[in-house]
Amino acid sequence: MVMRKLGMSEEKLSPDHRDYVGALASGLDVIMSFDPQHKEMTLSEVAEQTGMDRAKARRFLLTLHALGYIKREGRKFMLTPKVLSLSYAYNVSNDHLKVVEHYLHDITARLGESSSLAVLDNQDIMYVVRSPAAHRLMSITLSAGTRLPAAYTSMGRMLVAKLPTDEQNEWLNNISLNAYTQHSITDKLVLEHELSRVNEQNYCVVDQELDLGLRSLAVPAFTFDGTLLGAINLSTNASRVSHQTLIEECLPVLQDAAEQIRLHTK
Repeated sequence: MVMRKLGMSEEKLSPDHRDYVGALASGLDVIMSFDPQHKEMTLSEVAEQTGMDRAKARRFLLTLHALGYIKREGRKFMLTPKVLSLSYAYNVSNDHLKVVEHYLHDITARLGESSSLAVLDNQDIMYVVRSPAAHRLMSITLSAGTRLPAAYTSMGRMLVAKLPTDEQNEWLNNISLNAYTQHSITDKLVLEHELSRVNEQNYCVVDQELDLGLRSLAVPAFTFDGTLLGAINLSTNASRVSHQTLIEECLPVLQDAAEQIRLHTK
């Protein structure tokens, strides 16, 4: 996940490094294979989702079952609430999240729209904190832990735009672009130019590229010492809020919230 001082790159172990624990990585892969489309799975389905053979998937499922992270009903496996303890550990160890949550709620109160903080995790963004509005914009329920494709979200593009050049190039080389709607960018060169523009203007608008009717705006959120916490956004319905209104009325509110987060996360 991206959470760094700009210009300072994290060194990550390659899977063939002697200190890389493949078993731990595989166990986490099994946990992450469960999602809204795969809430419960058979052994074969888990193996398919993770790319493991059945014997390997079985060992990890049974180990996670013994540890209480997975339960079993007949041939089906599913996550247990104990998995939430992993996110709880993250939340209680991050003193900044309460500050962020306060200002996200302020955005929602002032503009009547949902607001979130997300971080970059490879090709996806992951929601960390969210302030939902009363109305629902997407068919899926967004909450902490929800993942969406970074290339088609305002927060994702904002975060990728802030990556060091070499990391951004690697990200672009590995990305798969899809036509979610007729508005979706599907050309890597076009996306690269868009990321450059986003970095220069320091905000990002994505207009109905992931879901028809969904228009979103994002800005980066930093701590006082320059660490990139993530991106904060505002999402709205394109028929209700015009692009012009988004820039003229909503952007200053997000920028003010980002500045307050910076000042209060020393």
